[in-house]
Amino acid sequence: MTQTASILPALTPTLLLAIAAAYLMGSIPFGLLLTRVTGAGDLRAIGSGNIGATNVLRTGRKGLAAATLLLDLLKGAAAVWLARAFLPGSEAVVALAAVVGHCFPVWLRFRGGKGVATTMGVALGLAWPIGLVYALVWLGLLATVRISSVGGMTAAISAPIAALVIGRADYAVVLAIIAALVVVLHRANIARLLAGTEPRIGSKG
Repeated sequence: MTQTASILPALTPTLLLAIAAAYLMGSIPFGLLLTRVTGAGDLRAIGSGNIGATNVLRTGRKGLAAATLLLDLLKGAAAVWLARAFLPGSEAVVALAAVVGHCFPVWLRFRGGKGVATTMGVALGLAWPIGLVYALVWLGLLATVRISSVGGMTAAISAPIAALVIGRADYAVVLAIIAALVVVLHRANIARLLAGTEPRIGSKG
């Protein structure tokens, strides 16, 4: 696979429209919508208050958590696939816009999720080998360490490395920015990890 796109294409009105569309697509709060529709309550008042799949899992509804994860992943992948179809060369910047939309949705006063599932979606949309590495790292750590934040942050960091390995420096730059965002949004988790109080998946902590 060879590098075919610049890191930041010229900011034309069409590209600005694509960025805005990707942001709005990424900002759809599937976790919040699903828990409301199914009567599971206001997700923002449960657990960490986060709108992602990990917090949905704290409602005890594993099916809802799985659906949230899948939909958050798909919205990231769809944004990139649509960009590739209608505005080739804009995939990387659109990927960033989709993740930013998830993390800072305008509908929720810019308080969204931490971007882990949506980042996997954009990684898969950019290049399937990157998405595969992301999935293997994420799921592998979830299965062994059983700490959601560790899996999510490490997977996000693995994405730009995978992009470099397959020769996509343009994707690597954007994925590195996304990884930094994911890590920053996990700063409270990092503090708990250092204190030894970060809960494991399935624990009541």
